Amino acid sequence: MTAKGLSAEDDDPLAVGPRQQEPQEQEQQQEQEEEEGEPGSSNPTTQPLASYKEPLNGEASVAAEESRLQVRVGDGGHPSDNPDSASCPQPVPFVPPEGGWGWVVMFASMWCNGSVFGIQNAFGLLYLSLLENFGDADDKHLRFKTAWVGSLSMGMIFFCSPIVSVFTDLYGCRKTATFGAAVAFIGLIASSFVKSLEPMYFTYGIVFGCGSSFAYQPSLVILGHYFKQRLGLVNGIVTAGSSVFTIVLPLLLKQLLPKIGLSHTLRILSAFMFVLFLVGFTYKPLIPEGSHSNSSRQKLNVKKIFNVKIWKFLGYRIWAFGIPAALFGYFVPYVHLMKYVEETLQSANEEVLLMCIGISSGVGRLIFGRVADYLPGSYKVFLQVASFFVIGLMSMMIPLCQNFGSLIAVCLFMGLFDGCFISIMAPVAFELVGSENVSQAIGFLLGLMSIPMTAGPPIAGLLRDSLGTYNLAFYLAGVPPMIGGAVLCTIPWIQYRKLKRQKKLKASEGETATKILDHDSKNTLMPGSGEPQKEYASSI
Repeated sequence: MTAKGLSAEDDDPLAVGPRQQEPQEQEQQQEQEEEEGEPGSSNPTTQPLASYKEPLNGEASVAAEESRLQVRVGDGGHPSDNPDSASCPQPVPFVPPEGGWGWVVMFASMWCNGSVFGIQNAFGLLYLSLLENFGDADDKHLRFKTAWVGSLSMGMIFFCSPIVSVFTDLYGCRKTATFGAAVAFIGLIASSFVKSLEPMYFTYGIVFGCGSSFAYQPSLVILGHYFKQRLGLVNGIVTAGSSVFTIVLPLLLKQLLPKIGLSHTLRILSAFMFVLFLVGFTYKPLIPEGSHSNSSRQKLNVKKIFNVKIWKFLGYRIWAFGIPAALFGYFVPYVHLMKYVEETLQSANEEVLLMCIGISSGVGRLIFGRVADYLPGSYKVFLQVASFFVIGLMSMMIPLCQNFGSLIAVCLFMGLFDGCFISIMAPVAFELVGSENVSQAIGFLLGLMSIPMTAGPPIAGLLRDSLGTYNLAFYLAGVPPMIGGAVLCTIPWIQYRKLKRQKKLKASEGETATKILDHDSKNTLMPGSGEPQKEYASSI
């Protein structure tokens, strides 16, 4: 039988080359794999080796390891025997350089993380200045109205995250980040010319918040282009940038606001966004675009742009709704703690509390990020559960503190476990949905987080305006984290049951595949021979 005859008959079980699937069959196979709803659950014998994803921590995934051990019929044939081999070469897996220009990108991402969240975390001092400049002593809801400025800004960062994920996929990290930094710069400059509170909702709350969101998320995505084995270390350094800025900015604002006023201070802060615009040009992409390279010639597929597959994972659904439920009181101390100290303790060093949160948060991100590497699978969720319980307890203890030293201790614990919660966000998402879905999984989670983080501080301000004290506001701010933490405790149990089902399914499939391979190996064509011979050795 000639090689030509073999390649022409698709139904021949001894065919050397795998039959090329029609586009319609490929689409049906892809939809069937998506309906399974399990990360890495597709059959390894029907996918090329390069299509398998590997986890973010540099360890090969189970599916990738199994795919290397598979023996495929016809792998030993000549390339000339398979007409499809020349036209459809298998893609080469991308290997990050683990350094080089990546170190420049790391420091650029660190500046982005620090400038965006450093300004947000220091809003407590801007809040005091807003009350003085735009406040009316006769307004009974003054704190409620003023708190909306910072809440809108922080909320928009998370609310826009799903949209930013799509823009990053379509236009790349560099264009998305520079566009966002430019918008954030315009928002702060416009805020410096505002003479009343209401326009600040738009200029600072919406424009600056949206721009920060578009600048922030690409700074994390681009790290995967340059690092894989060191991604955990690099991510810890980058996220620690916000801690460094949270330490420095309160000291800077404490000096600038009394001397030059709110307007000039906002103009100085806009310089941080201008630098962010410049460093965005360092985000040189390395990962090939693949299917996006011909996007202009193809009809956009909504299922590919918006990854609805992530919602098929029960563990992710619980995680995506449990965390927002725990965050109603998260941003309350950042906004109202400065005013609470000013009213209760009459202290002039309230910025020290923000510095304590920033220092301990940076330490927590480095420590617990490393601890998470030793916790298998979804058991990393227990670190987030512990974080929520401690943060909730610390919020409730704020009204009980009778001196400034005890408040410092509370802020140190709060910052430490705040760093714990943030540092393991990406590892938990990977465990729940797989590496191929992690980008939009985090994006949708941040979008859901925007609702409680936006609503929490204004509600606390409303309680203060109504009751004349912050005590009840801080007590209630500690309740949602504990409830959310209790909900998250169910995720490891769910993931354990799912893993057991997967192992049983793989065991049954493995027995069937072994029987088929044993049968086919007796009739495998050896290279350069037209006669079927027994296969003595195999390699990929």
